[in-house]
Amino acid sequence: MTTGVPERPLQIEHADLSLIGHREENQDRVAIADADGTVMLAVVDGMGGHADGARAAEVAMRAMLSEFWEMSRPLFDPEGFLHLTVGRAHEAVVALGQGLPPEIRPRATCALCLVQGSSAYWAHVGDSRIYQLRHGKVFQRTRDHSHVELLVRAGRITEHQAQGHPMRNYVECCIGGDPALPEMTLSGRRALVPGDVLMLCSDGLWSGLGDQQVASLSTSPRDHLREALVTLGEQAVSNSAPYADNTSAAAVRWLGP
Repeated sequence: MTTGVPERPLQIEHADLSLIGHREENQDRVAIADADGTVMLAVVDGMGGHADGARAAEVAMRAMLSEFWEMSRPLFDPEGFLHLTVGRAHEAVVALGQGLPPEIRPRATCALCLVQGSSAYWAHVGDSRIYQLRHGKVFQRTRDHSHVELLVRAGRITEHQAQGHPMRNYVECCIGGDPALPEMTLSGRRALVPGDVLMLCSDGLWSGLGDQQVASLSTSPRDHLREALVTLGEQAVSNSAPYADNTSAAAVRWLGP
């Protein structure tokens, strides 16, 4: 179903990257789909401590892209689409684990964002993040579904202490594993102003960078978003050496109506 709004190209610039880091396999998947005045960005991080993390990420991403391409655009109900799409990805990963013991079933974290008109909408599960960057600062960011994030929000540790916390990689929820739909966080509508950058990333990127470094993406020159994103990714890998995780991101700069 469409809104009746005339289709017009979004004035955007987008880029993505996925680096293997210091792992033997890249279990991240990244995608950007752009059509009919709507763009979808997605990042899925297969959980390496479980069976077939790479396949979990691949299956989840395929399910998300399938939902996007099957929907009429512009999307009439962006938040409903996000909820449905994360649910479909979860079901697909759950199916991979049928017959396996619960502790080793494939799992993944994910971040999903839609840009339509002058608005953005997003959803995430786990510790894959979404940042809204504005004028060289982190304007908004998602809060991880993780034990460490709960400690930060309770004031028991600082953001700096969280980066080196021994439970930093422990997530409270994910897609896959148990059949029940996991907790997901939906953003609601977020207004965009010209120059805003939205960046989705796996924990391999944000864990190796401070907010100031992440926010620098929004000050990169026009038509240089990809170069700036590659620089960030390489910095994250270098800062986490010699144990850098897969490091992946997708970004879009909204240039105005």
